[in-house]
Amino acid sequence: MSYFKRDKRAYVLLEDGTLFKGFNFGVEGTSTGEIVFTTGMTGYQEVLTDPSYYGQIVLQTYPLIGNYGVNNDDMESVKSWVSGYIVKEWCEEPSNFRTTATINDFLVRQNIVGVWDIDSRALTRKIREHGTMNGAVTTEDLDDPETYARVMKLIRETDNIRPVTKVTSKKKGWFYSRENRANHVALMDYGYKRNILRMLLQEGCNVTVMPAESTIDDIKRLNPDGIMLSNGPGNPEDYPDLIANIKDFMAYGKPIFGICLGHQLLALANGGKTRKMRFGHRGLNQPVKDLNLDRVFVTSQNHGYAVESVPEEAGFVSHVNMNDGSCEGIEYKNCAAFTVQFHPEASAGPNDTGYLFRKFTDMMEQGQRTRLKGDQ
Repeated sequence: MSYFKRDKRAYVLLEDGTLFKGFNFGVEGTSTGEIVFTTGMTGYQEVLTDPSYYGQIVLQTYPLIGNYGVNNDDMESVKSWVSGYIVKEWCEEPSNFRTTATINDFLVRQNIVGVWDIDSRALTRKIREHGTMNGAVTTEDLDDPETYARVMKLIRETDNIRPVTKVTSKKKGWFYSRENRANHVALMDYGYKRNILRMLLQEGCNVTVMPAESTIDDIKRLNPDGIMLSNGPGNPEDYPDLIANIKDFMAYGKPIFGICLGHQLLALANGGKTRKMRFGHRGLNQPVKDLNLDRVFVTSQNHGYAVESVPEEAGFVSHVNMNDGSCEGIEYKNCAAFTVQFHPEASAGPNDTGYLFRKFTDMMEQGQRTRLKGDQ
């Protein structure tokens, strides 16, 4: 355990002036972003490499992070996207046969400022009571008034507008299933997690990853059997161009499956409304009820926005959060589409809702059978 690595003071400063003092791990420096907390006891590497956390400073509520180290297999993307990292305690000597480095090594490699040994419970309670807010993690001396004022100015200037453009692929990528089945999915990359791709390949789909700005003409040239709208960062209302493209995807008539940001964007494309949550859902144990199956599943989630409503003629709520009643899924009447707010690919996390990928492939196969019948 890292009880003795207290050689460099570090700070967490909130936009309302609240200051927490701790110690530095990772790299030294100053970084700003929206401070959010996640409650998972495991899965810290997946959190650090999830593009949905772009521009955010992540606080882990579980008190010990890094006890099983990091490895190359658990990366959800090519790099880490967080702006900073806050923990109560980090483990200097991880114990796991897959470990290739410590959490500190990883943060240094990814150039991330980390702060540890703060009162993480007090910071979490602050966010729960007052909502997420911008802040900074820094190794600069905030006891100095001039430094404090300069860092506070940086916090107030922080924005995270249209971060999808920062995390999306710049060109198409092709992936082929070993099963070589007929289903071909266009995966819209709004900041997709690699496990979405793995799950699609596991279902026997061939997958083409498409840049976020891809239009209906790009999709038609691909001629997929279905379209996946991925997770991603930011306020869904900041993407009118992506919403316009999704309206075209709906008219195209191919099955659509949306996750997280994809869920929110499709709701907006159908005339729905979204809202910013006080502190969001981030963790591995959110209970969600599938109203069609009348069953409750444990889900992995990471979002700060939620769908408020969709017009009745467009679709209906299929899943609800058992903690706060918020919308967790929608099935659409006016197109072959369904979406969920949670992460059914769930790595790391529960695998309860993996059945939704089978539902998507069944829709594509049904569409193929319908087309074949029409060709006869």
